[in-house]
Amino acid sequence: MNVAMLLSGGVDSSVALRLLQQQGHDVTAFYLKIWLEDELSFLGECPWEEDLHFARRVCEQAGVNLEVISLQREYHQKVVSWAIDELRAGRTPSPDVLCNQHIKFGAFLDILEDRLTPTFDKVASGHYARVRAVEPTPNVEPPVEYELLKGIDPVKDQTYFLYQLNQEQLSRCLFLLGGYPKAEVRKMAEDMALVNCRRKDSQGICFLGKIQYDEFVRAHLGERPGDIKNIETGEVLGSHAGHWFYTIGQRKGLGLGGGPWYVVAKSCEHNVVWISHREHFADHQRDRFSIPTPHWIGGALDPGRHRVDVRIRHSPQVARAELVVPSRAVEPIHIRLEEADPGVAAGQAAVIYQGEKCLGGGQIQPSAQFLSVD
Repeated sequence: MNVAMLLSGGVDSSVALRLLQQQGHDVTAFYLKIWLEDELSFLGECPWEEDLHFARRVCEQAGVNLEVISLQREYHQKVVSWAIDELRAGRTPSPDVLCNQHIKFGAFLDILEDRLTPTFDKVASGHYARVRAVEPTPNVEPPVEYELLKGIDPVKDQTYFLYQLNQEQLSRCLFLLGGYPKAEVRKMAEDMALVNCRRKDSQGICFLGKIQYDEFVRAHLGERPGDIKNIETGEVLGSHAGHWFYTIGQRKGLGLGGGPWYVVAKSCEHNVVWISHREHFADHQRDRFSIPTPHWIGGALDPGRHRVDVRIRHSPQVARAELVVPSRAVEPIHIRLEEADPGVAAGQAAVIYQGEKCLGGGQIQPSAQFLSVD
């Protein structure tokens, strides 16, 4: 096949590129330029130049052409602006979910479609996930032909960030690493003598590079000093620079003695961060929430109750849960976890699984009640 390879300069995508070559595909590598160099330049030296440097060296070593595609405007419109609005509203966004949906397998696919020559059969990446072709499901529009499956390495599995992909996008995706554990990918990089084989994995949100998350938030939202209060007593225990720097379940960064203390709620209107001591923390854990507008990869589950696994953060662990699908598709779906969780945060992505298959998911809306089926 003729394959477009999304190359980041990291080890994973570099190994994926070489695997494509070993399989006999014609490969063109693409580096997506999404950094916000103008508005973030004051934060220091550009942290993405090193990524592009390694991407170029990997391509030179492999004898593959590398093209740099600028998607800065699209990224700012589709991902960054949305994330800032979510933070301002007191919610916890998952920007990498939208990056995959709207940029890597959205705007980039649109660019490839606009090319008359060459045409690309697939878009490959270094994600730890798998796509499986299945027999089309009868009486379903559009027909379900592809499933998204977990990567076999539970620590590296990245389906949490891919759950918003649709059937058309999955039909074009080629995930080379979903069947490998990370340790084996590292070993392959060394065996291939890749120039970046010892390079550390990137951490955090994809567009930030080495920029600290708080610095990025401060650059866009500034500071708004407010009180940190004990939710049990109402006592003011400290101050904060803005509620958007905190999320539910957070422990670090509070700067308070006598802890540990945990963030259990936020008031955007009054700019208050509510905390609770470890002794009372369990009282504020949640086991119920709703997803107002779920995205289903292969069609919605039938109305009724279903046993599923749920992730509410990128983690190897999944939580057992009961999912209620209402009879009316316009209504939210409701999830009840078998064990309450301290980090159920509004706006955060909740991703639903049955076994190794990712069914879809959506943004969390905390729910005081677990509604019954019609």
